Amino acid sequence: MSDYTVTDVQTLREIYPEPKGVAVDKQLAALDQHCRNFIAHAPFLVIGTDGDVSPKGDNPGFVKIVDDKTIVIPDRKGNNRMDSLQNILDNPSVGILFMIPGVHETLRVNGRAEISIDPEIIDPLAVNGSAPASAIVVHIEEVYLHCAKALARSRIWSQDAHVAKGVIAPAGRIFADQVGADPADLEKTYDEIIAGALAEEGRT
Repeated sequence: MSDYTVTDVQTLREIYPEPKGVAVDKQLAALDQHCRNFIAHAPFLVIGTDGDVSPKGDNPGFVKIVDDKTIVIPDRKGNNRMDSLQNILDNPSVGILFMIPGVHETLRVNGRAEISIDPEIIDPLAVNGSAPASAIVVHIEEVYLHCAKALARSRIWSQDAHVAKGVIAPAGRIFADQVGADPADLEKTYDEIIAGALAEEGRT
């Protein structure tokens, strides 16, 4: 460990002053009308579970608001790694970041999660008749709007900030290099998997 490694809060507070004003007061214990509206228009979120993060996306409003203290996130079958789900079984504390294209602010939700396969919960989350495999039910403990600085600095929504085609290799080729498979075969297989998943739910 370096002499410059910070190991206590006191040292941090010598660098960062105590938060005050709106930065503190904006934290809520439950959703208000603005938080509800944000979630209703968010097609994308990142959920943090026990040292891991996972993206989830769907049509805007794919996360169901049960009440001001409860939201439900559909978990549709993907690579079947179940990292987030297994983490929740070990540690139910979760952190969620909701994002809306074109909006620089994000919505942060922290709480405790449980996994449900109750048909009354997952069936209403169906898309074109296809229900998710399970649902993550989040009991909210705190929620607040996060300021726009990070997304504004990154210019993430700006077309001129997009990387040129070819800078990042196709996912199938990356996977092939990483696992020692034939690039052409894996690229084709990967493209078919994505197209099939979208077609299955009527999104192509």
